[in-house]
Amino acid sequence: MAMTMNDVDRFEAARPRLEAIAYRLLGSASEAEDAVQETFLRWQAADVDHIEVPEAWLTKVLTNLCLNQLSSARARRETYVGQWLPEPVLAGDPMLGPADTAEQRESVSFAVLALLERLSPNERAVYVLREAFDYPHREIAEILDITEAASQQILHRAKKHVADGKARTEVDEAAARRIVDEFLAAATSGRTEPLVRLLTQDAISVGDGGGKVPARAKAFEGALAVAKFMRGLFKPGKAKRDLVGGSPDVYATTANGDPALVVVLDGRVIGVMCLEVTAEGIAGFRNQVNPDKLERATRLWAATEHGDPLLRIF
Repeated sequence: MAMTMNDVDRFEAARPRLEAIAYRLLGSASEAEDAVQETFLRWQAADVDHIEVPEAWLTKVLTNLCLNQLSSARARRETYVGQWLPEPVLAGDPMLGPADTAEQRESVSFAVLALLERLSPNERAVYVLREAFDYPHREIAEILDITEAASQQILHRAKKHVADGKARTEVDEAAARRIVDEFLAAATSGRTEPLVRLLTQDAISVGDGGGKVPARAKAFEGALAVAKFMRGLFKPGKAKRDLVGGSPDVYATTANGDPALVVVLDGRVIGVMCLEVTAEGIAGFRNQVNPDKLERATRLWAATEHGDPLLRIF
């Protein structure tokens, strides 16, 4: 049967939720979009009049597409140039999904998305569906073709793996802006000591250039090493201007629910720096500069208001 406009509307109503699930499963906004589009093609080819619960059917198709993709994605990441980081999703993007609970907000943070890379595909799926979208174990079991007891056991293992990572402290918007301001003041002071005071002793800085933009293959570790790197990063220089093609503007926002700096040149996002904040200080910087992973951020940036830049660097 030909698909009706009503059938298309039913899918489009589900698209934001499907994209949010796919993003958490894959850590890639572009791959999430592709998975959702493939789900639409499956919906288009199905006899939708005989699908009793469209939401459940769509979630099952999407999840299994993502599980298949995770296996090949892991193989690709083994040959990835340098450090691999998820694609950043800026504030206001529907791909962030629900943010009503601490678990939902945490599930999309850069730190947790990085930790989810440690999980098996099934562990990742159970964790995402249960913690971020509150699916009951009965429905998760049907989606993954496992028993309800197995789903509960998998969640227990997954939560333990995630809990073994660094604890995340939630901050409100005002506190996030204050942290960003303090960091920028320290980073542009030309001195290392103010930065060290803002960082935890085991702070890290990771950059993802994907082999297309210079980024250190190994993370900077420890407060002093990170502080020296940040001091150098924000130091003006002709070589940096030549590398990026000008003097970009820096804005404060949030990305994946974390305080973030967005670096913009001629309307194009060329970098997103997410700050991982704990009660002890800034514990991590995750810097996405791979242009392939900033296309969605650039599209959203062009479509939204964002105020005046905090500073112009380089």
